[in-house]
Order: sequence, then C-alpha cells, then structure tokens
Amino acid sequence: MSELLSTYWPIILICVAIGVIVGMIAFRPRQKVELTDSAPTRPHMQQVARETPPPAAPTMTRTAHEGRGIADEMAAATSDIAGDFVGARVHDNLPNADGPPDDLQRMKGVGPKLAAMLNDKGLTRFAQIAALTPDQLENLDAELGAFRGRLTRDQIPQQADYLSRGDQDGFEARFGKL
Repeated sequence: MSELLSTYWPIILICVAIGVIVGMIAFRPRQKVELTDSAPTRPHMQQVARETPPPAAPTMTRTAHEGRGIADEMAAATSDIAGDFVGARVHDNLPNADGPPDDLQRMKGVGPKLAAMLNDKGLTRFAQIAALTPDQLENLDAELGAFRGRLTRDQIPQQADYLSRGDQDGFEARFGKL
C-alpha cells in the first residue's frame, strides 16, 4: 500500500486540489440582491431620478402578437437552430426604412455600385444597416458577390451606427473625415 501511495502521490494530490477548488466554487456564498421600487441611494443616481419624471402607468395591454413570452422565445430559438442545420434562412426580416433614403456613399468603402446593391436589397437608411444582426449581416455579405467581405472589413455597420445617430464627431474620430 505504501509503495502504491509513494508512486501515485502527485496524482492524488492534484485530485485533492481539484476537489477542494470545485467544493469552494460549488459552496461559495452568493450575493443576494433585493429589487425594490424605492429611490436609488447613490448621489449621482438621485440626481438622475429627480430630473426624470416617474413613468406613467401603462394604459395599453399586451397584445398576443408581441411575442415576448417564454414559448415565443423558445420557438424563435428553435427556428434559428433549425435554420442553421438545414441551411435555410429563417428570419429574413430587415428593419423598416422610415423616411427618405440616406446617402449611403457617405460611408467609407461604399461607392455607387455597393450603394446600389444595398438599395436593391432594401437597405436605404443608415439605421437599417446599423440594426442588422450578425446573421443578417453574414447573409447579406454572401449576396454581395464581388463586394463580399466589404461590410465587415470596412466596418460598414459601425459607420452606419454613427451616421444614423448624427454623431459626425464620433464618426470622424474613428473613421476619418467625411
């Protein structure tokens, strides 16, 4: 027995150390958080609380088409996963274009041809491009032919985000002059 112990003592020591670490993680004290509707206690939070009026009581009831329940979230996740396995597009909804179209050529790396292709795909405003999800961006990028990879390489969604917010100074600080 002592011969066996003297041969395998490093392995036994490592196993005991791993057991102690796992035990400490599993049985560590957890911080308890209580959410209340009372005013915040920090001074900078109290100032913001005084400046903003309290929200009005909601008068509209939730409608069934909002899709915010657990079952709806699970259905959306399942359809996303099924779309990945099958290789089909599941959600092809792009954000709506509200208002007149923006000049997409203001973004760095977007010329007349790429702007025309984006317009043909239904993307006419900076806010639409900024709101694209990574999956939508990947699908759009696959359809751009010779311009494939341009959206991520030239950071087109990030540029569109700055321009949709009207943050010209932030845009110029990150991407250069317009």
